[in-house]
Amino acid sequence: MMANRFALAGGGAFNQPMTNDNLGGLLMGGTQIQPTRYVLSGSNLANLAPVRKAGTPTTDITNVLSGDFNNMGVPGAKSFHLLANGYGNVAGVSVGAANPYFVRFASDPNTSIIVDAVAQDPSFFSLWIGNNDVLSFATSGGVGVDQSGNFDPSTYGPNDITDVNVFGSVYQTLLGQLTANGAKGVVMNLASVTTIPYFTTVPHNPIPMDAATATAVNGQYAAYNGAVAAFLPPAEAAQRTINFVAGQNAVIIEDESLTDLTGSGLPSIRMATANDLIVLPASSVIGTLADPANPASVIGVGVPLADQWVLTEDEVGMVATAQAGYNATITALASANPDVIMVDVEAMMQQIANGGIAYDGGVITSTYASGGGFSLDGVHPTARGYALIANAIIEKMNMTFGGTIPMVNPGTYPTVYLD
Repeated sequence: MMANRFALAGGGAFNQPMTNDNLGGLLMGGTQIQPTRYVLSGSNLANLAPVRKAGTPTTDITNVLSGDFNNMGVPGAKSFHLLANGYGNVAGVSVGAANPYFVRFASDPNTSIIVDAVAQDPSFFSLWIGNNDVLSFATSGGVGVDQSGNFDPSTYGPNDITDVNVFGSVYQTLLGQLTANGAKGVVMNLASVTTIPYFTTVPHNPIPMDAATATAVNGQYAAYNGAVAAFLPPAEAAQRTINFVAGQNAVIIEDESLTDLTGSGLPSIRMATANDLIVLPASSVIGTLADPANPASVIGVGVPLADQWVLTEDEVGMVATAQAGYNATITALASANPDVIMVDVEAMMQQIANGGIAYDGGVITSTYASGGGFSLDGVHPTARGYALIANAIIEKMNMTFGGTIPMVNPGTYPTVYLD
């Protein structure tokens, strides 16, 4: 979008390593390794749901593209991956040492993303990196490790939170290399997970009950409630007490941060609160039976919602702390370089989540599927959402560099797709 606007001011071609078809998804040597994209599907508007688009991808990563690409964005990459030699080596894909998207367009199997970017000697760059350094932890429901204090990213797992100091060192290196030849650039900070539909669509209390059912279920937890009251101080016992009522009820969740009483035969469970974030895919399992032969095995009621379906309050705090540290680094390094400007995407996403942002023709919000701001994965913006970000960048460039680059019209870009 930005390149199309730049072309009106004398900008050149913008080459992208696009997939071969509109299905999305990837093959490796003929075997599918990435799923197709999401579309809304259903027999009528009342029962639309996100599904993977039917079909087999035709994009095989072993068919490496040639040439320079102006779009060096690699889905799933963390900050330190941009410096990693061999991140585009097909031999490393199966063991998680390489990224299949970069394999497709790396200039050499042993190069790095930043080397290929700098080799083009750009006059202008945009850098938006760091989301995945914390997002993979969040989207997995906190199934990972906060690596604060560990300065060796080669030891990190795929869902771990990158140490803030590692992020800062990497980010400084990236900016230094991108600006070494006098290029001007724009950087973007990172949005809070509390503003994206992946974490805000499924409420913590989606379980409806009548009084009789609530009484019956409470009876099943009477022994558990009595035991936690006996073993724990009153405040934590109250936190862990299971009590269903007539009306909407919170789901029961696993929480590894609770005092470990498994030696006494008690699970680490409690009812969710509004400070816990239930991830979007949990909507497909809440209320279903863990054991089809056992009607009491309702997930979220008789069977706790497993760790991967919930970002607990403690885990939300870990994510927020890391994200704040990353954003402080981005702000400081951009402020220290007169040729680099920063766009506050974090504030934009807060605004989209809290009432929306108006454009000529409508309002974009973060409401899942219908708000127009986010795609069906609940994480990435739609084309229309990205148009807002493109405009924010262009506006900041015009103000800072004295340009007259025209804005894009968000209304001309699509949102989600019906199949």
